[in-house]
Amino acid sequence: MTIDNSQIVDALRHVDDPDLKKDLVTLNMIENIAVDGNKVSFDVVLTTPACPLKNQIRQACIDAIHEYVDAAVEVTVNMTSRVTSRRKETDSMLKEVKNIIAVGSGKGGVGKSTVAVNLAIALAKTGAKVGLIDADIYGPSIPMMFGMMTERPKGYDKDGKTYVYPFEKFGIKVLSIGFFVDQSKALIWRGPMASMALRQMFTDAEWGALDYMVVDLPPGTGDIPLTLIQDFPLTGAIIVSTPQQVAIADVRKAADMFRNDKINIPILGLVENMSFFSPPDAPEKKYYIFGQGGCAKFAEELNIPLLGQIPIVGAIADSGDAGVPMSVDDHSPVTEAFLKLCESVAQQIAISNSIREIFGGTGEQVSG
Repeated sequence: MTIDNSQIVDALRHVDDPDLKKDLVTLNMIENIAVDGNKVSFDVVLTTPACPLKNQIRQACIDAIHEYVDAAVEVTVNMTSRVTSRRKETDSMLKEVKNIIAVGSGKGGVGKSTVAVNLAIALAKTGAKVGLIDADIYGPSIPMMFGMMTERPKGYDKDGKTYVYPFEKFGIKVLSIGFFVDQSKALIWRGPMASMALRQMFTDAEWGALDYMVVDLPPGTGDIPLTLIQDFPLTGAIIVSTPQQVAIADVRKAADMFRNDKINIPILGLVENMSFFSPPDAPEKKYYIFGQGGCAKFAEELNIPLLGQIPIVGAIADSGDAGVPMSVDDHSPVTEAFLKLCESVAQQIAISNSIREIFGGTGEQVSG
């Protein structure tokens, strides 16, 4: 039997992307088809290197070739990726950054910075190019979590203006206001000064090409979150909460801010931090210290995904204080939880971007 490329293309029209609900050929995800006798190879270009459905898609491609072409064909599927973006070519601000993700909450103390840091590192470990901005102007924690309390970024002059190079550590680029000020002293700035400092970390830094820029917002709904939302092209927002109702009541305000008619930033999903405790000597047991199911109910109410549940592990706080976040360690008990979180986030970003590009929707609802 002679096999040609058109047969391979026709067979792959029967394989749908589980998230985008369209076939791989229509989505332009099939490239470099090669046929040599009864051997067939091609590339599947995923929308993110963190795709959690990679193996499912690969097997579906193999099954389609065997069903619609020939069961005896030897099939090689090369899984690659090209991160999607809804940015326009005419966008001049951060034009090489494909996706900007805000990580926020309505209150402090829920572990928002811990989630932002470990999410960024986990995304980088999948092969993505990642940046991290500590936008918590009045309480920057990234320098301590990265073990860089005394570091100061290097700069260069261009056209009469000074630019800085972000630090590179743990596979990501990072900047914080904490790198520019004395952290032992209170930062006494009014809103406009703080907002200007935030803008400069975006516009006056050499970020280069990034697949994802993670922004750790300060708690609440004040000047800094509003500056980011109004001035920069956000792909979407992630909301962090703990399970108890008192936390969810405050987090609700952050959700309302992003969904305000004048703002309308897609909420990619909710992260439940401090979800449960598992003793080291009995990891199969789960103790829901702060209650169970609170964030799941809240996510259902908002009609958004529950992206992940991060357990309570004392080593998370210890690792942050030591300057080496938990996700750096492949054998950490919570690395798997953050890896699953990064896969869910990347998945929702791809869905949101495709809703806007393919279906012409607003991207407001990104689940399903």
